[in-house]
Amino acid sequence: MGKPTGFLDYQRQGNPSQAPLERIRHFDEFHPPLDREERRRQGGRCMACGVPFCQSGAVLNGMVSGCPLHNLVPEWNDLLWRGHPGHAAARLLKTNNFPEFTGRVCPALCEAACTCGLNGDPVTVKENELSIIEDAWAAGLMEPRPPKVRTGKRVAVVGSGPAGLACADQLNRRGHTVTVFERSDRPGGLLMYGIPNMKLDKAIVRRRLDKMAAEGIDFRTGVDVGKDVTAEELRADFDAVVLCCGSAQPRDLAVPGRKSGGVWFAVDFLTQTTRALLDGAPFSPTAKGKQVVVVGGGDTGNDCVGTCIRQGCAGVVQLEMMPKLPDARNENNPWPEWPRVCKTDYGQEEAIAVFGHDPRLYQTTVTALKADGKGQLEAVKTVELDRDLKPVPGTERTLPCQLLLIAAGFLGAQRYVPEAFGLELTPRSCVKTPEGSYQTGVPGVFAAGDMRRGQSLVVWAIAEGRQAAREADAWLMGQGG
Repeated sequence: MGKPTGFLDYQRQGNPSQAPLERIRHFDEFHPPLDREERRRQGGRCMACGVPFCQSGAVLNGMVSGCPLHNLVPEWNDLLWRGHPGHAAARLLKTNNFPEFTGRVCPALCEAACTCGLNGDPVTVKENELSIIEDAWAAGLMEPRPPKVRTGKRVAVVGSGPAGLACADQLNRRGHTVTVFERSDRPGGLLMYGIPNMKLDKAIVRRRLDKMAAEGIDFRTGVDVGKDVTAEELRADFDAVVLCCGSAQPRDLAVPGRKSGGVWFAVDFLTQTTRALLDGAPFSPTAKGKQVVVVGGGDTGNDCVGTCIRQGCAGVVQLEMMPKLPDARNENNPWPEWPRVCKTDYGQEEAIAVFGHDPRLYQTTVTALKADGKGQLEAVKTVELDRDLKPVPGTERTLPCQLLLIAAGFLGAQRYVPEAFGLELTPRSCVKTPEGSYQTGVPGVFAAGDMRRGQSLVVWAIAEGRQAAREADAWLMGQGG
C-alpha cells in the first residue's frame, strides 16, 4: 500500500469533461486526461483493502458487484502511485485484454464496489486503468509479440466484437492459428459500429486490431458465416469454431404505423452514423432539422440522443417505460451492490444544455405511429403507464416526430448462425451450453459473449471470450476431445 492515508489526504478527481455546448460540435472524445501527478495521487487513494470488493465480480441481490474480469485493481493502483507504469500495465494486462476499451466504455462495476465509496467517493479505478494502458501505448510497451511456437491447430472465431477479439487474442497467444470472420466491412463488432466515436474513438479500435493482425491473427471481413460460408465448410477447414456473433436481434415496436418511413433500430442508426464518419460521407439517415423520439432509456438510447444532437436535430425526446430511479441509494440497495440510482449521462446533459430540459419521459410508451401522405413519419402517439405498466386513461399525447429510433434492447442471437451449426437455443434465444461451460452440443463448436449470455456489457464479453478460449484450448490440446 503506497499511501496508507491517501484516501484521507486526496479527494476524488476525475478526468475533466468538455462543456456540452462545445463537445456537440464534433464526434471526438471529450474527456482529456489528468496530468501525471494528479493521476498518481488518484492511484494513491486506493486503500488496498483486505477484501477488495472491486475485483470480486460477485453476484449480490441479482446484480454483479465488482469486476467480472477480476482485475488486480489494488495492485496496479499501488504501482501507479509508486511510479512504476510499466509494471502497472503488466498487472493490468494480466486479466484484461483490452483496457483501452473498458477504460472508456465500462460502467465501472469496480468503482461501485470500492470500499472508499462506502463512506465517501470511490477511487477513480476506470480512469486509472485508462491512464495506465494509454501510457503503455505511448511508451512503446505495446509492440506486437507473435507467439514463437505454433501448435498446428486452426481456429475460426466468428464475430469480431469484444468477445470474439478476446477469444482470438487468447487462442493466438497459445500458439493456435486464428482466423476471425466478420460480416461487416470493418472488424470490431459493436466496438467499431455500436459505440459512438465520442465514447470510443475508432482509431483506438484500429490500433488494437493492427496489433493483433501483426501478431498473426487473420481478419476476414465481409464474410457472413451461415450465408457466404457454410458451417460444414468451417468445420472442415478448422479444428475448432468459436461463435461470438452477439445478441443482434433487436426488440421491435408492435404498433400501428410501424412501417412508416423514418423508423430505425438504434444499432442500425448508430452503425450508419459511424460508417459515414469513417468514410467521410453525409449522414444517412440524418437527424438534422428533425424532431426525434428515442424509445429506450438505457445507454444505447442515450447514445442516440447525443448522436442526434451532434447531427443537428430540432428536438429530442427519450421514452422510458419504467419509473425514474431514485437520486440516491435506497436502504434496500446497500453498498457494495450496484447502485440503482438515476444517472444523467452525457447525451442527456447535452440535451439539457441545448433544449433547456431533460429529454426523458418516464413511464411512457408508444401506442401508434402517424405518417404523412407520403408514408413518412410525422408524429408518435404515447400514453403514460402506472406502476404495473398498464396504460393510464386520459394521458394520451401526440409528439411531433420525423425520426424514431428504437433502442429497446435485444431478444437474443440472430437464428441463422446457430441454425446453420445445428445448435440448441435457450428460451431467450441464446446458444445453449452446459452451465459454466462454453462448449455447445456440437463437438469442437463453442459459443461466447452476448450470443451465449444475452445482451450485456463489454467487460462481460471480454470475460466470456477469455473463458471460451481456455475451454477451446483444452479441447484442442486433447484434454476435452
